[in-house]
Amino acid sequence: MDSISRRDALLAGAVGSIAAVSAFQAQAQTLPSPSRGPGHGGTDVGPRDPARDLENPDMLNPPATDSGTLPNLKFSFSDAHVRQESGGWTRQITERELGISKSIAGVNMRLNAGGVRELHWHKEAEWSYMLYGSARITAVDANGNSFVEDVGVGDLWYFPSGIPHSIQGLGPDGCEFLLVFDSGSFDEDSTFLLGDWFKHVPPEVLGKNFGLPASVFGHTPDPKELYIFPLPIPTGTDEIKGASPVPDSFKYRLLAQTPQVMPGGSVRIVDSGTFKASKTIAAALVELEPGAMRELHWHPNTDEWQYYLEGEGRMGVFASSGQARTFDYRAGDVGYVPFAMGHYIENTGTTPLRFLEMFKSSYFADVSLNQWLALTPRELVTGHLRLDADFMAALKRAKSPVVL
Repeated sequence: MDSISRRDALLAGAVGSIAAVSAFQAQAQTLPSPSRGPGHGGTDVGPRDPARDLENPDMLNPPATDSGTLPNLKFSFSDAHVRQESGGWTRQITERELGISKSIAGVNMRLNAGGVRELHWHKEAEWSYMLYGSARITAVDANGNSFVEDVGVGDLWYFPSGIPHSIQGLGPDGCEFLLVFDSGSFDEDSTFLLGDWFKHVPPEVLGKNFGLPASVFGHTPDPKELYIFPLPIPTGTDEIKGASPVPDSFKYRLLAQTPQVMPGGSVRIVDSGTFKASKTIAAALVELEPGAMRELHWHPNTDEWQYYLEGEGRMGVFASSGQARTFDYRAGDVGYVPFAMGHYIENTGTTPLRFLEMFKSSYFADVSLNQWLALTPRELVTGHLRLDADFMAALKRAKSPVVL
């Protein structure tokens, strides 16, 4: 290479380096930094994951009010392992993925048109929210009562522990749904599968049980083939003629419920008082407009497990003993609030924030900070907080779950 070519190469390299530095500096200006200003934190020159940092600004640069080392209260289904089957897919978040989640586990499942979640049962009760499409669900209770229903977007179902059931995606494009189980230690691999049981009972025993020759049996497919597998889409109602229906329906149409509407959004609450079959899971569907907030509150009966349906938000959690931490959430994320910890959830995006609050309980209960102070003698409140009459006048005796 002659001197001119070498010079041109060096110049090109220098220009490229300058451009790379400029690009990094421009990106750095748009990314959150671990600093609240002079004397607090500093810059982050990398290595770093810009996409993660943008999703979690309150982790990288927490509010000055955050303190202590609370456990992680967030896990995304995007980070969960996907099990792919011939009729769809599934993924789960249990206490293995989110260690603090001892009371509830969640599963996100997709069934293609005709795809069947094999006939099965489990030790845990199952609560579900339909996210997309439609499905047919079936069950039989301990008294021989039958249940067959179709569910669509916004519908719920609940199967008590030990009750055998199935789910099948309908046309034209199957379905996707959230499953919630009343134990954080739940695992999809621990369910009791029909085909798996048949494979582990001697044919002569099956024959004696069903009054048939043993030779009839022994042809059940491997359980791995049946977990989620395709079958023809049902054309009829699948109702069992002569069967008695379950006394309390396992289906509930949550979106048909009239919501509590407030200036900043709405709330729908469902527990055993409205959905009689649901004895171990209570829930609330919350919708917040941009800038609105789920008020400062806590739950006096159990932990809270959350699923974010759409939008962007942040949650601040107060854990007592001077500990507090802030987390950012978006669609597909799971949040968790341990029993009795104070918290709020704020819409930080430009579109509505929708999420589910779920509780291992037969009833929904929360305590509003605003209402508590409004119903406490004035001298006690002012003596604790040193706030003036304007604050006392602003307190509301009526609970307002959503505030602007």
